[in-house]
Amino acid sequence: MPAPQPSGRPVRIDAWVWAVRMFKTRSAAATAVRAGHVKINGEAVKPSQQVVPGDRVRVWRNHHEHDLEVLATVAKRVGAPVARTCYTDHAPPPPPKEFMPSVPVRPRGAGRPTKKERRDMEKFRGGFR
Repeated sequence: MPAPQPSGRPVRIDAWVWAVRMFKTRSAAATAVRAGHVKINGEAVKPSQQVVPGDRVRVWRNHHEHDLEVLATVAKRVGAPVARTCYTDHAPPPPPKEFMPSVPVRPRGAGRPTKKERRDMEKFRGGFR
């Protein structure tokens, strides 16, 4: 079976972000679009919105924003080398690991955290879950 070839035909946004490997599943892509984590040309859209070459798609994923320019559309999921040819990412690269805040390490066998340590961990994680 031949691999799907990139084309210029309109494709649903949830199918396109899944096909170019921004999300692992189509349902995760549709959920992200409904939640407003995917925008086309600066506007929040529904999963059925069509995307065509030349559109700018912004995807918020893994605490990083991707600013993609659509070069080609694909409706079926493709391999990573082909997927990278379907868009250009204009977002700045993520910061190097040494500049990211380190995760506090708790010594093994230190027991249950105290109330103060638990509050500090919650504050570090960004509030209560």
